[in-house]
Amino acid sequence: MNDNTNAAANRLYRIRHSLAHVMAQAVLEMREGSTLGFGPPIDDGFYYDFILTAPITEADLPDLERRMRRILKKGQRFHQEELPVADAFARLEEMREPYKREYAAELVAKGDLAQLSFFRNGPFLDMCEGPHVDTTRDIPRDAFKLRSVAGAYWRGDSNNVMMTRIYAWAFATKAELDAAVRAHQLALERDHKKLGRELDLFAFDDDVGRGLPLWLPNGTVIRDELEKLAVELEFQAGYQRVATPHIAKSGLYDQTGHLAHYRDSMYPPMEVVEETPSGEAVRERYMLRPMNCPHHHKIFASRLRSHRELPLRLAEYGQCYRWEASGAVSGLARVRGLCMNDAHIYCTEAQVKDVFREVISQCDEAYRVLGLTDYALRLSRWDAEDPKGKEKYVDAPEDWRRTEAIIAELLAEMALDYEDAPGEAAFYGPKIDIQFRTVTGREETLSTVQLDFAVPPRLDLAYVGEDGERHTPYCVHRAPFSTHERFVAILTEHFGGAFPTWLAPVQVRVLTVSNQFTEYAESIVRRLRANFVRAEPGTENDTVAKKIREGATRKIPNLLIVGEREMADGTVTLRRYGVRQQTTMPVAAFEAALANTIAARSLSFQLD
Repeated sequence: MNDNTNAAANRLYRIRHSLAHVMAQAVLEMREGSTLGFGPPIDDGFYYDFILTAPITEADLPDLERRMRRILKKGQRFHQEELPVADAFARLEEMREPYKREYAAELVAKGDLAQLSFFRNGPFLDMCEGPHVDTTRDIPRDAFKLRSVAGAYWRGDSNNVMMTRIYAWAFATKAELDAAVRAHQLALERDHKKLGRELDLFAFDDDVGRGLPLWLPNGTVIRDELEKLAVELEFQAGYQRVATPHIAKSGLYDQTGHLAHYRDSMYPPMEVVEETPSGEAVRERYMLRPMNCPHHHKIFASRLRSHRELPLRLAEYGQCYRWEASGAVSGLARVRGLCMNDAHIYCTEAQVKDVFREVISQCDEAYRVLGLTDYALRLSRWDAEDPKGKEKYVDAPEDWRRTEAIIAELLAEMALDYEDAPGEAAFYGPKIDIQFRTVTGREETLSTVQLDFAVPPRLDLAYVGEDGERHTPYCVHRAPFSTHERFVAILTEHFGGAFPTWLAPVQVRVLTVSNQFTEYAESIVRRLRANFVRAEPGTENDTVAKKIREGATRKIPNLLIVGEREMADGTVTLRRYGVRQQTTMPVAAFEAALANTIAARSLSFQLD
């Protein structure tokens, strides 16, 4: 970052921080006696948390914004004052700001502080280190906009009081603000939760449970097509498919280390009493699996393996269950019941780099097919300095250093850029995370490739080497499509619900100009369905214009319109989603073009 960039970033930080104080001042005008929480700058603006004497809703934001603009016109100067700790505490008591007082006490307890900083602008006073602009006239009046009202726990802890958080955008120029607002509108329009309801992809039901999605027929089509793509890629790469139970005895997860390192993310155990062949009653504890790997390890261990079998690639679309915190559950992006596009590759140390190259190449191919390009790599490592490291990771420093070096060397050999991320490793080894920037602006982990050095020896996994001796394999965990739930959420937003033909729940809908052509339309539907095309007839008793609009609302990629001329000539008129131009062609020509489009998994329709 050059000096000019640094200066601009510092100025924008000051603007956002100062606007947070201006907003707090305006809120205290509107809701006298309210109490302050935190009000920091964030990536696209700022927010402030309050305990309000009366609610503020989004309907109040225009009034609040007008009050802020009036404050900006006054040219209030930001003054800093530093007080000795005792005087600072007395001032916070006088201000009746218990949350600021609590935070101040924490700051003093953590460090050897002799004084605390306050900033005043006009009548507003806040405990704050700054920095700020000189006066409110230094803040662009047309480059901020209040965004939303939300709830937020004090200090992010669900055991604390719920506060009201008001978010705002703030930028250096109006053009940047307008771009951010447009991007936000796009994010709202493409939100997978909204599109999921509109397109009948998935549902949630309180009687089933939070975070446990019900896949509707349309959503199941997308899942099945993605699984079909993955199965084909895996078959070509020499993977063998397996199937394993959703549960196992808790002792297995104790052996693997999941109970020690992952217990908080697992459902509680199920206690059962089982009678042995001798008639003895034995109490057993079973648990829903959070991951598929323990079961795959047991498949590897079902017999002694030879080095000639390695790398051994075991793949499964395995259902897993994770007890995500209530506040984290969100649509399909974070669920409690999930289907993993999982595989585990057992190999020697000498084979690790080739296995990683193969998996990265497989990911690239899958994302190319889907048109996903905005992604980057992250090397997620063990953090030797983390005071909780022994709780989070297997305690084997030499193994961590060796395996991290293997992956870092591979990335260097492949000339791949990556972000270094200490503290983001799996508990059993380092990994490469593929980080994807969604069309709505979120960063998501699209896929991981993990090197597991810790669990195979715990389960006594072994193969016979060329020397005739037993050796412990490494295990590479990989999931190019992550969980189906998160991946479908990302794809739904990426395509805006307008999936390409091969992936679309309904690939073709046949519309009639009038009911007298119903039989011809139905014959086309039958012909297409005979070739496994997801085709359906359009609704009856509507005008063709209404039928087209309804097809566009459902984002069906291909609408076929048939009337007197089409029936007489054995043709169809094709109208593509988002394309105004219509094309008339023989049924056979459309059928061939459709088959080529689907077979190629093309993102566009292949007429030629």
